[in-house]
Amino acid sequence: MQDKNLTRRRFMRDSAMAAAGVAAGLSAVAHGATADAAKILNYKAEMEYRRLGKTNFMVSAVGLGGHSRSSQDERNEVVSRCLDIGINFIDSTGSGELLRDIEALGSRRDKVYLALSQTGQEPRNPDFRTAKKLAETLDEALQRAKLEYTDLWRITVYEPGGRHSFDTSCEVIEALVNAKKQGKARSIGISSHDRRWFKFMIEYFPDLEVVLFPFTTMSKAAPTDSLFPALKKCDVGAFGIKPFAGGSLFRDDQAENLRRARLAIRYILQSNTVIPIPGLNTVGEVDNVAKAVAERRQLDTEEKAELENAAGQAWANLPPDYQWLKNWEYV
Repeated sequence: MQDKNLTRRRFMRDSAMAAAGVAAGLSAVAHGATADAAKILNYKAEMEYRRLGKTNFMVSAVGLGGHSRSSQDERNEVVSRCLDIGINFIDSTGSGELLRDIEALGSRRDKVYLALSQTGQEPRNPDFRTAKKLAETLDEALQRAKLEYTDLWRITVYEPGGRHSFDTSCEVIEALVNAKKQGKARSIGISSHDRRWFKFMIEYFPDLEVVLFPFTTMSKAAPTDSLFPALKKCDVGAFGIKPFAGGSLFRDDQAENLRRARLAIRYILQSNTVIPIPGLNTVGEVDNVAKAVAERRQLDTEEKAELENAAGQAWANLPPDYQWLKNWEYV
């Protein structure tokens, strides 16, 4: 145990030294801009791009989430349309989603930053709480998908709450750092549902580059102890999952749902930090997101009231397994 602790101290010391001097900040290339366009993956003038923290990836202002109800044929159409409008980030959770997205991308794999997470074989499962087992998870996922590397390996971790120890956190970081050193992951990150644990991880482990957390139409910066200053100080990129509150934002009116989706995307983009990654099921939904990016960011008084009413309905109608989203009203 003593040797292991010494190794951990050395590991964290070396990590801190490697990350020293990283400049913080967030930059964006608005839609229609041409500055450095040649350096942006899958650049389209109509899309907006934002710097993803210290990864220095310029990613589209909206990405494509993994969860959807699409068949393979439908996913093929959705992914193709995303590429056509300039979206260059896809998040895949689980083997099924990863293999589906690899097939959908086909010969255009090099047009996107592809993220993967294998939730069933990550720390949610007690058998996968060591760097060794996590490394095996990544190797198996890459092998199944016939990939040499992933652009982002983000390990999905439950909030601490007695489920994980500090030792598990160290194992997670060790696995991520090793994968990056070995060229199996171009960037590394974590996702979780616990804001305070995120803040600790970001500030304690300087190797972390990206985080994924819930951000809905009800989310806003916490008046004190917010996560946003830590993200900026440590230059960590952020993706927002569940932007439509797991579908609770929507009703039976398709036109109204599209409008609500645009309002939600515009609201989230106002943060200038969080990049939403909604699950999109149809080409029409993709086009709707493109429309939201092109619209003005600031909501007028009527739109704010409309979104607040819709968000209140969503909050009241959250299913039992999504009640935890209420913990992310303040970020």
